[in-house]
Amino acid sequence: MTIFVDMDDVLADTYGKHIELYNQEHKKELSLSHITSGEVWQNVPETYQGSIRDHVNQLGFFRDLEPIKDSIEVMRKLCDKHDVYIATAATQFPDSLKEKSEWLDEHFPFIDWQHRIMCGHKFILRGDVLIDDRTYNLENFIGETLLFTSPHNINDSGYERVSTWLEIEERLL
Repeated sequence: MTIFVDMDDVLADTYGKHIELYNQEHKKELSLSHITSGEVWQNVPETYQGSIRDHVNQLGFFRDLEPIKDSIEVMRKLCDKHDVYIATAATQFPDSLKEKSEWLDEHFPFIDWQHRIMCGHKFILRGDVLIDDRTYNLENFIGETLLFTSPHNINDSGYERVSTWLEIEERLL
């Protein structure tokens, strides 16, 4: 199979990074357990929302992310069995292209540059499976779609949902 995998909030914990930076910048103690749905910025007072939205423009934001639990091990197994590509929006923010490439080099060195697609619209991809946390990326993909659970998509429906990398392993291996 040809499998496309998103980075942000699928392989890399951008959601957690937003929370971490918010807490550092504003001396708060927000945690994932405080959030039931929506983007991080939608879960804080209005006066702080802009600072969260600006995190993606900070130098190092995309370079410093934690891998999602079990993603490295399962991705390695997927790559051994299938043709796997990273498909991520990496040109929207000034530093993200370089930082995402460096992040992949560090955490997923077994995925070479030829298997990295830095794109905008993902409906142009042609393959068997797209794993993404954003429904707008899944809605026009021709093939099977897996919605990776994140607080911002918890109320979205109409897609097969996976919440962990172990679920993906069970489903695709």
